[in-house]
Amino acid sequence: MPSSTEGTWLRADGVPRWGHRDGIQIGIAPLPGPRGLLRVYTPYLDHPPERLVNFIAVEPIPEGQTGRGFSELEPSMLDPGEPGKRFWSADDPLAAGEPAATDHPARGVVAEIDGIETLTVWIGVERFDNGADVHVRIRFFADRPHEVEVAGFVNASSTPLEHLVLTATMGNWARLRVLRLADRTVTPADLWPGFCGTGFTEHGRFGLAELRRDGQAAIVEAVGDEMDPWSVEYSHDTADHWRFLGRRSLQRWRVDDPHPALECRVNARWSYWASASPIPGGPAFENFEIVEPFRQGAAFRFLVEPLTAPARPD
Repeated sequence: MPSSTEGTWLRADGVPRWGHRDGIQIGIAPLPGPRGLLRVYTPYLDHPPERLVNFIAVEPIPEGQTGRGFSELEPSMLDPGEPGKRFWSADDPLAAGEPAATDHPARGVVAEIDGIETLTVWIGVERFDNGADVHVRIRFFADRPHEVEVAGFVNASSTPLEHLVLTATMGNWARLRVLRLADRTVTPADLWPGFCGTGFTEHGRFGLAELRRDGQAAIVEAVGDEMDPWSVEYSHDTADHWRFLGRRSLQRWRVDDPHPALECRVNARWSYWASASPIPGGPAFENFEIVEPFRQGAAFRFLVEPLTAPARPD
């Protein structure tokens, strides 16, 4: 666990982890876990220091294509033999656009935006096999301790992009089964009745008109459907890192300036990733993503809020 805390903030001090001292935090490799992923930590859910609540992958789609790059799965060219693209950190976007080592993480920049103190760090991403060359801005606001803003950018050398998808990839750990839309909730059982097996479902897709609104902003939320997720019985072969602990929470994606063509896409799994171990209670949502035509710097806000009351389907 990094030891450098300054007032509101946790800033990298040899360990690549940033965020609110007592709130949501983001980290990158070489912290434990796969390469090519942003790690999302929520210690206020009574988690031990290295417990993750979710990952965020970077998945660009070039113009005229439907296939995407996968930051977690593509082999690294900068680090031959390593799976997953290299991520590095910087205190400005120009530095994020140039490959750098991972052993001296950036501190992050503290500044004021509209009178609110912020902490910003830029994450460089190794060039993808499809020609996409991108970086990501991570920003925390002092008045939003459970929320982080994530925005995607292309570098000048990148192939033009159709989409730059920043995908939350680990809904199965929290067993998220209730997706809250504008006028209804949906569950994996609604979308994919009878689904089983060790693969992913097809994506469920929900356009802007189906999402909740807060003024101009578009919002989608996901929660678990269990009052006591700690007491379920797991298959004997379920790895320890899939077993739920800590407090229940709501996960929310908010886009303040949505494109008219924006979609929320979700899929689900019956078994935990990279295993045949069934998820207690049946399929749960796994990947959540906001997909819209690429716009430089388009951002979403990801919130993980503790729950004190049961969260069951309406």
